[in-house]
Amino acid sequence: MADTMQFDLVSPERRLASLQVASVQIPGAEGDLTAMKDHAPLITTMRPGVLTVQGPDGEAKYVVTGGFAEIGAEGTIILAERAVAVDDMTEELYHDMVRSAHEAHAKARDTFQNDTGPVDDAAKLLADMVAVGGHIGISPPNL
Repeated sequence: MADTMQFDLVSPERRLASLQVASVQIPGAEGDLTAMKDHAPLITTMRPGVLTVQGPDGEAKYVVTGGFAEIGAEGTIILAERAVAVDDMTEELYHDMVRSAHEAHAKARDTFQNDTGPVDDAAKLLADMVAVGGHIGISPPNL
């Protein structure tokens, strides 16, 4: 189709998707953005969130915990730290993701006692990961 572009979603474990899509909604670290065919070239970091893909076969959603997005005129490549299709997400898997973010925040607090920047960054990532639960209908664990 003329109005589609190549989309690839890759995590360290595996390639989750490689298909033609009309748009990709990306949870960017500096704000959400939508990539479409002929988008200006851009590389951005991602925050934890839900990545949404619209294509000829419908919509697909993925939970990402962060990573990078490379957007070009012909396609978008997502290099995710961790990614799971929302349809495959379980409460146990989501709780594991939140616990990992909580542990990273605790480690940052212990390591950077006199430097609030990294601690604030880790707190933001934890808050974003907790917010993902609201988007996918799973409550965060009691920590």
